[in-house]
Amino acid sequence: MKKNYDFSKGVKNPYAKRLKRQLTIRLDHETIEYFQKMSDDLAIPYQTLINMYLRECAVTGKRLRLHWKPENRKHAA
Repeated sequence: MKKNYDFSKGVKNPYAKRLKRQLTIRLDHETIEYFQKMSDDLAIPYQTLINMYLRECAVTGKRLRLHWKPENRKHAA
């Protein structure tokens, strides 16, 4: 291994924007079981399946249908 490397002719990674980012997300037990079963059936890691599903939702603009009214919250002055 060299002591110093010359990166003056280095090129920025063109795929850097597509890299995945680690984060913590809380999912209920049933949701995890659903994707784990699908994972076993398809031989794809369940975290990859969850990412694929969420990406499809984002790309297609899928919106969750919520059926409750938000509470009237009065802001403190």
